[in-house]
Amino acid sequence: MTDRVVKTATPIPSADALVHRFAAGRKCPEAWRIGVEHEKIGVRPDTGDAVSYRDIVDLFGALAENEGWDKIVEADRLIALARPPERITLEPGGQLELSGEPVFTLAEVERELKNHLAEIRRRSAPLGMAWLGIGFRPFGKVDDVPWIPKGRYDVMRVALARTGAHAHDMMKRTATVQANLDYGDEADAAEKLRASMGVTSIITALFASSPLADDGDTGYQSYRARAWLDTDPVRCGLLPFAFADGEGLFRAYTEWALDVPLLFLYRDGRYFEAPGFTFRRFLREGYQGEAATIEDWDTHLTTLFPEVRLKHYLEVRGADAGSVPMMLSLPALYKGFLYDADARRATVALTAGWSYADRLTVREVVPRAGLRAPLPSGGTVGDAARELVAIARAGLQ
Repeated sequence: MTDRVVKTATPIPSADALVHRFAAGRKCPEAWRIGVEHEKIGVRPDTGDAVSYRDIVDLFGALAENEGWDKIVEADRLIALARPPERITLEPGGQLELSGEPVFTLAEVERELKNHLAEIRRRSAPLGMAWLGIGFRPFGKVDDVPWIPKGRYDVMRVALARTGAHAHDMMKRTATVQANLDYGDEADAAEKLRASMGVTSIITALFASSPLADDGDTGYQSYRARAWLDTDPVRCGLLPFAFADGEGLFRAYTEWALDVPLLFLYRDGRYFEAPGFTFRRFLREGYQGEAATIEDWDTHLTTLFPEVRLKHYLEVRGADAGSVPMMLSLPALYKGFLYDADARRATVALTAGWSYADRLTVREVVPRAGLRAPLPSGGTVGDAARELVAIARAGLQ
């Protein structure tokens, strides 16, 4: 059993050092891999009720005892499992997330995913649990889902409740599948960000699988995406600089992140809010005698939720969780249109005529209308989706 608390504290010499950290993610094309993260929603099959934290502790115990996972604790509470390079973590409403190994082929992704799901089924069934591959919990109300006792979530639930009416829905009732993709130099990262953020609403429509909530039909194709629209407009959504010519991507992303308010700080085993502090102010002034560290910055980056997130790789975040074939198709799609230069440029061109206001409008209407949503240039999102799939297929050739 391991404690996940980070005990290092690396000073930040300047904001430039934060910009340069993104450059550390550069890889040559021969080393580009794909990684997949996917979430699933736990239920009691006979009632549809949410599983409890106690249920998940029992499941984690069975996985540790029988499948070779190591337990990870925080403040004496079991919060995750590790079997390097894989990791199983808990979302705020008890959703299980597998963070898989970055690999070169979809066949490797498939083996990992199917092995993981077989383990979860094998150890969940005797405990009376099942897991749904769907973008939003269809059964019960938001207050019927218990919170996971995890320090960062205790602070986030309070902070995000002030920024969006659906923030608790997002935290406790949504599930997604994400793909992680590598980049070469800064220009390559910028083109990939522009391409993937440009088509993120098309991806949302393609993978929409959450029409149900509160035991009924919502009228939406992706109620998960609807929840994200009303979570926190400052740290979520599209990034204008992704579509604008100007300063380098690493500088632009850093400057944006510096001005996003802190969700929390972590010191001495405790998470706490720093009201009114952006990271820029924290870096300049410190907070209650504490100076900003590289570890603080890395944590801050995990509290930013744009449709495409920049780390030492690009994390694409616009899809509902779904069936195994759909979860496997997401990394294939992104690999096809991002890792081939011609396909990447064709993807950028697919939405190049849209203004930023157009992009915001499409993002607003897609959760309800899905593939039927109208495009600013005429036609529907479904028409653009067919073009995108053709581009990706050609790129995979």
